[in-house]
Amino acid sequence: MAKKEKNKRVEKNASDYYKLKTGSVDKLVNPSEAPVVPESEIKKYKSGSGKFKIPDWLKVVFLKFWFGGAVCFFFFWGLAQYIQNEFDLMVVIAIGLGLVTDLLLNHMLHFIAPEEGYYNKWMMFPSKKFWTIFLNCIYAGFILFFIMNTYDIINRIINFSMGNEEAEIYLGVEPLLFGVFYMGFDLLFIGIRNTIVKIVRDANKKASGLK
Repeated sequence: MAKKEKNKRVEKNASDYYKLKTGSVDKLVNPSEAPVVPESEIKKYKSGSGKFKIPDWLKVVFLKFWFGGAVCFFFFWGLAQYIQNEFDLMVVIAIGLGLVTDLLLNHMLHFIAPEEGYYNKWMMFPSKKFWTIFLNCIYAGFILFFIMNTYDIINRIINFSMGNEEAEIYLGVEPLLFGVFYMGFDLLFIGIRNTIVKIVRDANKKASGLK
């Protein structure tokens, strides 16, 4: 008799246990029955919901500046003593700058983006294709041309203001200013591209609206 009562208690305890677990599952399956959580509480667990948030433009500016300066340090300073021909050195730097932009900088912007395509407007070639490496190398050579001419113009202005007949180099190439120039020209050309795309897009919308 005692054995039967003991078995009944075990069955009752097991029944209560599974009943409790079933209720928890029902709440998960039917979220409408779950308690309402305030939006302020949800924001605490969202990414970037803290009091201090770094602006997107500042992240982009810093990364472009940093990678541009790194290329100057490793390629320009590191290879200048081995590659004596100036044109060959510029070609190597352009290739290095294009590879770093495509394989490191753009990939990092894609990685830190909160959603797909969030930072595309900050990249000249945002597509994740193998052929963008060649486009970025050509584009890097285009930017490098403007950077080196900027150094030349600044030195010419300094020489002219000081009345020097011979061209002396007062401002040499170094990573910090090179990174600033790279970041500035890159954002300038990307801004021009975005403006042209916007103008064309708006014109197409107006044209389709007239039809």
